[in-house]
Amino acid sequence: MRLLVIAAGTRLPSWVNEGFAEYASRLTGEYRLELKEIPLGQRGSGDARQALAKERDRMLAALPARSYVVAMQVQGRALTSEQLAKFLEARARDGRDVAFCIGGPDGLPQELDARADYRWSLSALTLPHALVRVVLAEALYRAVTIIKGHPYHRA
Repeated sequence: MRLLVIAAGTRLPSWVNEGFAEYASRLTGEYRLELKEIPLGQRGSGDARQALAKERDRMLAALPARSYVVAMQVQGRALTSEQLAKFLEARARDGRDVAFCIGGPDGLPQELDARADYRWSLSALTLPHALVRVVLAEALYRAVTIIKGHPYHRA
């Protein structure tokens, strides 16, 4: 099963890229973690609507057919690591890849949020979109280790 992270933003600090790559390299085989970066829309005179429209179009175009779409939203549902593992197992049984969508500085475009099959919150805090990539990658890695009975997760 492919776990695809579709994230707005392309020029992030090296620690973000290295952190994501570290967890992605650990996920091979049945569960593979991939990143699709979406260029941010041009933010000019303080009006983010046009930028969000560009990001929306790019993100929707990047969604694989039949994928289960998860909007990363502060207003989404919180999951424990064990609940996330069960969630991933259910998606694997469905035979669908999962696309996790992370918005840019102005959040996730409204139309993409409406397209989501699920809304997930990593925290009640608003996190920088770059940090969400790394936290999401670790959470997915941890959930897969729970599924596989690996000792990484200590409950």
